[in-house]
Amino acid sequence: MTSALRKIFILGLIVVALGAIYFAFLKPSTTPEIVESPTETAGGVYLSSLTDLKGQIVGMDQNKLIFLNVWATWCGPCNMEMPGIQKLYDKYKGHSKVQFYIVSDEDPETVNPFIERKGYQLPFYRFTGAYPVALDGNAIPRTYIIYKGKILVQEVGASQWDRPEISELIERHLAEI
Repeated sequence: MTSALRKIFILGLIVVALGAIYFAFLKPSTTPEIVESPTETAGGVYLSSLTDLKGQIVGMDQNKLIFLNVWATWCGPCNMEMPGIQKLYDKYKGHSKVQFYIVSDEDPETVNPFIERKGYQLPFYRFTGAYPVALDGNAIPRTYIIYKGKILVQEVGASQWDRPEISELIERHLAEI
């Protein structure tokens, strides 16, 4: 390769790298709007055979406002939204009417090192069964806010869960409980 071609190639790589940096870190966030639409679900919305990361079966508390996030360690968008989920959890973890379920189908040997490395203090669970029809999907992350068998909020894709309108939405539903 000649010196001129090498310089053009390097310049092209620099432009691509700068574009990637802009779109990944500097471009203003276009956080998806949370669509609130209470949905009656005939088949149910609660996960049976849910286990904690020690293998103990856990029942979902149907009398609480549930924040359910379906994710995976290898999923980039899942990893992007996890710090916001941690902040939201920190705000509501002591609330007696709210329960968080951060659910993956990955085994604890994969999830535990990830949690430790990232420092998350979230209630992680494993679910390997078939999801109820209302929660079924092949895209992750998927997040639902559920109360008394109704999906109040459903979001597919990464979102910023620690923003004020999410807390306002949760507070509004808690006031009705």
